Amino acid sequence: MSAVLKPSMTDAEWQARCDLAALYHVTQHLGWTDLINTHMSVRVPGEPEHFLINLYGEMFDEITASSLVKMDLEGNVIGDQGKFNAAGFTIHSGIYKARPDANCVMHTHTRAGAGLSTIRNGLRPISQDALHVLDDVIYHDYGVPASKEECEELGRSCATGSCVVLLNHGLLTLGHTVHGALMRLYMLERACEVEIIARQLGEPPVMVQDYIIERAAKRMKAMRLTDDYGRMEWDGLVRQVDRKGFNYRR
Repeated sequence: MSAVLKPSMTDAEWQARCDLAALYHVTQHLGWTDLINTHMSVRVPGEPEHFLINLYGEMFDEITASSLVKMDLEGNVIGDQGKFNAAGFTIHSGIYKARPDANCVMHTHTRAGAGLSTIRNGLRPISQDALHVLDDVIYHDYGVPASKEECEELGRSCATGSCVVLLNHGLLTLGHTVHGALMRLYMLERACEVEIIARQLGEPPVMVQDYIIERAAKRMKAMRLTDDYGRMEWDGLVRQVDRKGFNYRR
């Protein structure tokens, strides 16, 4: 860990940095990367106007806790490190402004997510994966990247859901916890993968019955409201990336 950084931050911020660095390595492990062009962030504990994001140019498996960039919601870098993805800032700041309950935001360009994003209202109740997120899915029209207008529009879209299909773009999730945001994205990605496969089969898919959809939505909404949502899955994934041996907690 950097001897320069540690005295200038709280233990809570350092833990948030370690968690976000781990999240980048988990994302790499799951194969959700697009070179250097997607991004995840966390809000700094106790500092609601500040968030952490990756140093633009680092591959996800190179990211460490001390290499993360600290920013405010107006685009100012806090400290010395400052190269960030401008479109990433637009996305993350817009959500943090609009959703004070959000402490983590994840954004990907996976093949399944980008493919599904070309269809408005493309997710259907055809899998148990979709039932995990369907009641919380919103669709956001493609906007001008890195613009003030897109920042505001995305904030308005995310006011009504935490699993976002960015049309013609990819996927995004947000959560009160890192593991909650990750679990949402995992299930949304799975739902997109099944949907893309189903659309290539040449047969109409079997739809889940309405009463099951309603019961699943009620159950999943209750689960997502807890801080335990996704915790065990997160712990297991962190153990997997830790076994690879790279010290990202520095």
